[in-house]
Amino acid sequence: MTDGDKTGRSLPETPGGALEAGLYFVATPIGAARDITLRGLDILRGADVLAAEDTRTLRHLMEIHGIPLNGRPMIAYHDHNGAAARPKVLRALAAGLSVAYASEAGTPLVADPGFQLGRAAIAEGYRVLTAPGASAVLAALTVSGLPTDRFLFAGFPPNTGSARRKWLRDFAAIPATLVFYESPKRVGEMLIDLAQTCGEERSAAVCRELTKRFEEVRRGTIGELAAEFAGQAVRGEIVVVVDRGHGVSHGPEEIGAMLRERLSRMSVKDAATEVAEALDMPRREIYQMALKMEKDE
Repeated sequence: MTDGDKTGRSLPETPGGALEAGLYFVATPIGAARDITLRGLDILRGADVLAAEDTRTLRHLMEIHGIPLNGRPMIAYHDHNGAAARPKVLRALAAGLSVAYASEAGTPLVADPGFQLGRAAIAEGYRVLTAPGASAVLAALTVSGLPTDRFLFAGFPPNTGSARRKWLRDFAAIPATLVFYESPKRVGEMLIDLAQTCGEERSAAVCRELTKRFEEVRRGTIGELAAEFAGQAVRGEIVVVVDRGHGVSHGPEEIGAMLRERLSRMSVKDAATEVAEALDMPRREIYQMALKMEKDE
């Protein structure tokens, strides 16, 4: 199988012009419709069966690029119907057909459906291929201005504050650039939690509506971004990129400031627990500092 000749033209998957049997994961645009690859269009044009997270979105994309459905079956496959839809796709593969699967936007399996489908196809011995393309993760890394030589995609944080802070602490010291997806309704709260768990001075970028008309990238420290987004109504798809942990030690002035702020509104025990968790330091050590501060005051 070849992807193109020496002129860069896309070639069919087989000499006869039809796709070879197998499951093809096709990355679709995250915004601009022209961001789909030529090979992705070839696969959508030549597949025997089309499957999609949202069949309406795929139909619209095909219409934009002049690809007719020509009576081919189209299967809806998403997180809520995977168990029922998977056998349909596997039956098509068993019949020797080619199946193209497209997520609503971006690369299938990357915070999008398709993982169980791919595993099932592999387990049955069918070919699983990909037409790589748009990904919000890579797009955000590219424009963030942060290191890209080592990164970790963490996906969506938990919805509630306490669960989110506990979850974020697991990533605070990782020596890699961190990439998160977040709802526009919660990005302000998430940035506040990031400041507590990763430190206000760490560099970050908030990327909104990438490749779309109102694309926006705001860069700064986590503390600066948290202040900017506090109480602000935000719309669109959000990707938050955070600079890697550098193993910075926390000095007594920083710890003292954090304790004083909390001691003004909570008990010594609770203040020590929260600061120890935020800084990933021994609770006993922080508790002794809190007791001394309270006594001195």
